[in-house]
Amino acid sequence: DRARATARPAARPASRPATRRPTGPRTPHTIRLGSPRPRLRLVGVGLTLVMLAFVVRLLQVQAVDASAFSAEASKNRYTNVKLAAERGEITDRRGVALATSVDAYDITADPKMFTPQDSKAPDAPQQAAALLAPILGKDVKELTQRLSTKNSRYVVLAQRQTPQVWNQIKDLKRVFADKAAADKRSNGPGANVLAGVFKETSSKRVYPNGDLAAGILGYVNAEGRGAGGLESSLDKKLSGKDGEITYAQSGGRQVPTADSNEKPAVPGDDIELTIDRDIQWAAQSAIAEQVQKSEADRGYVIVQDTRTGEVLAMANAPGFDPNDLTRARSAAMGNAALQDVYEPGSTAKVMSMAAVLEEKKATPETRVEVPNRLHRGDRLFKDDIDHPTWYLTLNGVLAKSSNIGTILATGQLGPTQPEANEVLHSYLTKFGIGRPTGLNYPGESRGILAAPKDWSTSQQYTIPFGQGLSLNAMQAASVYSTIANGGVRIEPTLIRGTKGPDGRFTPAPAPEQSRVVSAETAKTLAEMLESVVDDQEGTGTKARIPGYRVGGKTGTSNRVDPATGRYKGYTASFAGFAPADNPRITVYCAIQNPTKGSYFGGQICGPIYKKVMEFALKTLQVAPTGTAPAGLPVTYDAAPQPAAQPAPQPSPQPGQ
Repeated sequence: DRARATARPAARPASRPATRRPTGPRTPHTIRLGSPRPRLRLVGVGLTLVMLAFVVRLLQVQAVDASAFSAEASKNRYTNVKLAAERGEITDRRGVALATSVDAYDITADPKMFTPQDSKAPDAPQQAAALLAPILGKDVKELTQRLSTKNSRYVVLAQRQTPQVWNQIKDLKRVFADKAAADKRSNGPGANVLAGVFKETSSKRVYPNGDLAAGILGYVNAEGRGAGGLESSLDKKLSGKDGEITYAQSGGRQVPTADSNEKPAVPGDDIELTIDRDIQWAAQSAIAEQVQKSEADRGYVIVQDTRTGEVLAMANAPGFDPNDLTRARSAAMGNAALQDVYEPGSTAKVMSMAAVLEEKKATPETRVEVPNRLHRGDRLFKDDIDHPTWYLTLNGVLAKSSNIGTILATGQLGPTQPEANEVLHSYLTKFGIGRPTGLNYPGESRGILAAPKDWSTSQQYTIPFGQGLSLNAMQAASVYSTIANGGVRIEPTLIRGTKGPDGRFTPAPAPEQSRVVSAETAKTLAEMLESVVDDQEGTGTKARIPGYRVGGKTGTSNRVDPATGRYKGYTASFAGFAPADNPRITVYCAIQNPTKGSYFGGQICGPIYKKVMEFALKTLQVAPTGTAPAGLPVTYDAAPQPAAQPAPQPSPQPGQ
């Protein structure tokens, strides 16, 4: 029972409410953490690897690949700009500029600086092109394409622009650079669409006298290189050597405090010509006026110093202005006086007479009976006018420019016509026909002179009076200079010398000389040529110059049409020198295909000769000699006397 009483306590009264003991705060559930050391090790290893990577990269940049990274940095920071060499001047014999260069700029760009990353503008090429196009006169689309060029750090936007053009671009660049700097200060991107536009110092070729001597000078192309005339043939001497400057740039501007490396440009040589500007002007004005008046295809005038071979003027009409090639006719852009070849006609008779006199087959007084018509080979020859039988001296044959008389005279050069042909050919060659003039001018023609064995039946008789052979105007002038110079041919020259960057003048090499005929023959020919001008029956009376003795010869020849290869129209010419007894100046004039008014050389070229020769004599201060001409006879009394007889003729041969 006691045990039971202990196990079961007495029941509490029901009416007594149950009471709770006060409780304290509940103890929270605790998670036990592991050791932190593994995590620390992991972080440490990671940091170590990162640092190691930085160290390796640093070593690569500063040690292993230092030169490569340095070069790349320099490439991005430094820019190379070409320093164009100043092109040499071309001057006349007195130092007057005929072709010179003025300051200009090539506008260039770095396409990389127009990418969104560098310019901070998504459409930098388009914006820049829109700004530059009206200044440069270029198409916006074209400029956009150039500024968008990939894998390139250099493009040319425009060449040889004036300083005024660059100043406009420079002002725009300054405005955009200032805006970009202000934008950066305001934490903006600092966009600049013109930072990649630069200039390169260049030059622009100008010709102060316009079309004066343009045929000689030539012109330069879009790259500033010689493309015609002396500008082309002397391009290497004129061009010099370009230099280069390397400098640090930032935002398209040179960093003034940074190092720069400059290789100076070497200027080209100045070229001094033999041309006299004033005489060139007189020749060019005279021929241009007559070509227009005669409605001719073209014309040329050569003025040469008889004693030195120096060319004082070489004029062509029509010409062109090398300052504005867009208006030039392609046919007028060459030097026709050296490039055109044509049959000279009667001005070539002086070479035939030289051969006859030098071979002592006749004298100026030798009598030549000239019929109205002459059968030779398969042709019937006549003079320019119908006439009764003329009783002329050899001097008269030249004075009256008789084709028939010339055929008869040159027939005496050999016992047979083929042998006479050989002799005549040798003299023509010595006078320079069919050979280069020696000027080494680009595109020059050497003319046409076939070997005697290739002369047709007709050519055997036409070549003595200037048909059947071809030459250029310089060759024709040189023939008369040879006679005026006592029979010694001096190769014509256009270059007097060069002046280098150091200012030292180097004369051109002396021209080659060769004797063609004796001094006696040359003097006799000069006297005979005076009869052409002085005698009332001569064909060159319009070339007379008061106070001066003048020797000269007219020429009127059938002209070969270049388009058809057949004879059509005429070539009119006049050649001569003065003073005839002490020659100083030679003038030659030719006009191709005159279609209005006279086509005879004495009528339309004689006056040109007179005008140009008078001007040249005054310019060079050549005084009249004051001596009287020889007054050789032109005709003889028709009383029966021995006359020059033609050489025996071979059987007719096929020919034209």
